[in-house]
Amino acid sequence: MTRKTKKTDKQRSGTSARNTPAAQQNSARVNPSARSTRRGASAASGARGNAVSEAAARGTPHNAADHTGAPVRGPGRSRAAHKAAAAQASAVRLADPFYERETQQYDNPLPSREYVLQILAERGVPMPFSELSGALDIAPHELDFFDRRLRAMERDGQVVRNRREAYLLPAKADLIKGRVEGHPDGFGFLRRDDGQPDIFLGPKEMRELLHGDRVIVRIAGQDRRGRPEGKLVEVLERANSRVVGRVINEHGVMIVVPENRRLAQDILVAPGGRKKPEAGQIVTVELVEQPTKFAQPIGRIVEVLGNYADPGMEIEIALRKHDLPYEFSTEAKAQTRKLPDVVRKKDWAGREDLTKLPLVTIDGETAKDFDDAVYCERQGKGYRLIVAIADVSHYVDAASALDKDAFDRGNSVYFPRRVIPMLPEKLSNGLCSLNPQVERLAMVADMAISATGEIRNYRFYPAVIWSHARLTYTKVAAALYEQDPAVRAELSALLPHLENLDKLFRVLLKARTKRGAIDFETTETRMIFDDNGKIAQIVPEVRNDAHRLIEECMLAANVCASDFLATREHPALYRVHDSPSEDKLAKLREFLKEFGLGLGGGDEPRASDFARLLEQVKDRPDAQLLQTVMLRSLKQAMYSPDNVGHFGLAYESYTHFTSPIRRYPDLLIHRGIKAALGGAQYRPGDWEQIGLHCSMTERRADDATRDVVAFLKCYFMQDRVGEEFIGSVSSVVPFGLFIALDDIFIEGLLHISDLGSDYFHYDETRHALMGERTGKQFRLSDRVKVQLVRVDMATNKIDFRLIEGPLPVEVKTPAKAVEAGAVEVVPADGRAARKPRSRKGGVEEGGVAAPVAVVEAAPAATEPAAPNSRAKRAKKAAVEAVVEPVTAPVVEPAPAAPEPAAPNSRAKRAKKAA
Repeated sequence: MTRKTKKTDKQRSGTSARNTPAAQQNSARVNPSARSTRRGASAASGARGNAVSEAAARGTPHNAADHTGAPVRGPGRSRAAHKAAAAQASAVRLADPFYERETQQYDNPLPSREYVLQILAERGVPMPFSELSGALDIAPHELDFFDRRLRAMERDGQVVRNRREAYLLPAKADLIKGRVEGHPDGFGFLRRDDGQPDIFLGPKEMRELLHGDRVIVRIAGQDRRGRPEGKLVEVLERANSRVVGRVINEHGVMIVVPENRRLAQDILVAPGGRKKPEAGQIVTVELVEQPTKFAQPIGRIVEVLGNYADPGMEIEIALRKHDLPYEFSTEAKAQTRKLPDVVRKKDWAGREDLTKLPLVTIDGETAKDFDDAVYCERQGKGYRLIVAIADVSHYVDAASALDKDAFDRGNSVYFPRRVIPMLPEKLSNGLCSLNPQVERLAMVADMAISATGEIRNYRFYPAVIWSHARLTYTKVAAALYEQDPAVRAELSALLPHLENLDKLFRVLLKARTKRGAIDFETTETRMIFDDNGKIAQIVPEVRNDAHRLIEECMLAANVCASDFLATREHPALYRVHDSPSEDKLAKLREFLKEFGLGLGGGDEPRASDFARLLEQVKDRPDAQLLQTVMLRSLKQAMYSPDNVGHFGLAYESYTHFTSPIRRYPDLLIHRGIKAALGGAQYRPGDWEQIGLHCSMTERRADDATRDVVAFLKCYFMQDRVGEEFIGSVSSVVPFGLFIALDDIFIEGLLHISDLGSDYFHYDETRHALMGERTGKQFRLSDRVKVQLVRVDMATNKIDFRLIEGPLPVEVKTPAKAVEAGAVEVVPADGRAARKPRSRKGGVEEGGVAAPVAVVEAAPAATEPAAPNSRAKRAKKAAVEAVVEPVTAPVVEPAPAAPEPAAPNSRAKRAKKAA
């Protein structure tokens, strides 16, 4: 059979397989009694290879397409040949609801996967191969190809074979697919594909599995906590082919202890091999045998990274631990070398000339790549705002090697003092960076905004620009808000335009408040490093209105981009943030009742209801507690083709347009806008799968950055064991409290056993640990005095001992966020990889009010860390209770003076009690 597309059956089903030796083991036909042998077996080729061989056996592709959407035309088959094939098809085959699709993709189509599943469901009983083939009218010459398709479906977990070699539906046999999440203590959970509650996997089942594996399980009962417990049936896909870890030599036996604590099994090193590391060194080991019921995983050392304390080792570990691509492919490097160094005359074709317009970039002092420039002028009673974004899509073609590498990375990753860019430096810091005094290609959002902040109209067009200055937030703030004469004189030519930007910013700020977007306040921090690359000091970072000015400009451009594609019914990757779940809303309202507070909006509250509540509590002594609990009730933002709006920003439609240098979704939006301007459609492939991939790479960058920062903070604290500190409870968990220290913004665990001579019980609703005998309680945001007792560099954990607490509430006069400069607005959408700068710390780029703090933690900046990247991690730390102390010290504002309350006023009495 001749296949018409390069996509395999596996790819078309929306799943992927890794080319690992263990992946092949799942295609073997064995009965359950031999499954333990099959699970541990190693084969010569992976599941992807099998899927490709299935397609290859069926013929040559005719109409291939990769994830970029660029079509590749082949010889194809004539329309007459298609009609002839259709005429020969039987009525059974014609009943396939996806017959036309299969006909377009194959010269000799087989029954679609969906049709196979439909037949199995209709029969309601397991069907042997011969019976299933007969039911689908498979011809003798098609039997081998049909067998390959069934094997591919089995690998994907769509069908299962029983011991009698009959095919059945997993759901009918109470079999459940999902991905394994390991725990350092040896047990794990199955994250179900259907979104239902997780299934507990005991240590016995986890002996055969590693974190990340895809499996099928059967519910075999309940564990001692009443949770459903699973029994392993089949391993669908092995997730780990290479593991980074530390070498240990035990009685002459060399083992590798994985750095990823979720991989709870040590890896035995196979004898021989050319790499001879010393005990204690960090290595990369390639698995040659996956774990089985009776044996540990076995590996071969392929890379020796060095000693644990070597400068930069924490980043090398994080790159490999989280499977981050950190080297560009040979093809991408070759393509980069062919790019020009400057804008050529032929690049001007079809572009507007904006080189005379005084556009400027405004970024942090340490920024090296500039992907947006802004300009504002008065237009009647309103304003004209121009946001010019680097035109990356002009240089990075769909289907190119550069595009493939960018897709794999998903975003740039900003570690302290090092960046892993999404694009090569020649693009990110050169051709696509809007450097001052040079011509650059840009995609422009040209907006007309009313005096009330309403975007009346807009248009998008490609242009050539000339950035007239590279400005910093500090310099702009000095000129506009501090009225510094020297700076104003230096920027005299640009000052009128900057003042127009500030006036527009005030207008947009009022519109955002009216719209009801959510603003959470946190403190940003910056790391100062010594010559060895370790933290010397952690300081709070001042954030001024120049940051928010840029944030509002970027928000406006993003909203216009989203509206542009939506009104033209062009598919897009939206930045979505759904409303809170019913369960979390119920818990939040129950918590607020204790304080005499309520959240408006009924069963479907809006962002404005959260914003009003924040305004109501901002001057209370317990404002930090209330804000944190509200933050945790919100969902995470993600990328999706389904436009459900952005709850935190109070936008019905929102996407990312402003950072194509460092975010792949933005590059897709640029291509979509260009296609729509030309009256066409951009088709990169399965938008949903691309959205899931980009959301995953964003979380991956967060996790990797958090690991690096945790290591640096442990290294910073290891010489301070025995010292006492004051801090705040940043998270309450069943086994203790996480404490964020004042001034140094580092977090550690105060274990429940160190709280005193009592039995403490976890109250999830009240976010507290309650003493059974004494009635003593520790709540979120309580102030405590602790002593540092242990720093574990191997696990990046910090442990405290309670000295005193909870401490009396400190009464402080609340300061305005803008004047104080240390308060940051929660990132509105957050993002996995941020520039090493504080700009856009708001909503869109990292500071605007969106629950995205809940949604995501931003990675650290490249050089001295960017202010908002720390703030994002702070917000995520509050959400996830990880040892990632960037949460701000609790500032206790002075309580408002109580009004004389009528004795019979229940509401006032409740308020006063709170």
